[in-house]
Amino acid sequence: MADLSSLWEEHTRDEFVTRDVEATLATMVEDAYVNHIPVMTGGSGKAALREFYGRDFIPSMPPDTALTPISRTVGEDQLVDEMIFSFTHTQEMPWMLPGVPPTNRRVEIPLVAIVRFRDGKLAHEHIYWDQASVLKQIGLLDDSNLPIYGVETAHKISQP
Repeated sequence: MADLSSLWEEHTRDEFVTRDVEATLATMVEDAYVNHIPVMTGGSGKAALREFYGRDFIPSMPPDTALTPISRTVGEDQLVDEMIFSFTHTQEMPWMLPGVPPTNRRVEIPLVAIVRFRDGKLAHEHIYWDQASVLKQIGLLDDSNLPIYGVETAHKISQP
């Protein structure tokens, strides 16, 4: 059985550290798909994922982007990661904030990735985060009457 944690770490390293589209795709099966649930971005199949990673995702990652692990659950063919995703919104991010120009604001959000594996590679990624919290932190959602929180959600994740 493949070491799912190692495969996932290789994949995220290729996305966020080396920022290498082809290396990222090499960790995935041919019919893999990625769904960023809150904003419905991603792609299905390697051709669509090559375009997504090469145009919308990897080159659109702010330089200070960081993933801070919180918890990981590993099953036979699936892994669930809970993490803090942080960045300064210094450039357009069509995968997370489609059509929103840079605000230069700092964002920290809890993010969950559910990753299925097949044949020793990633088969799919379902990625979840609270988009209202992102919008609040960049200043686009500021109605104090709404039950929406900003960076507090990221800080609460490690507190009882």
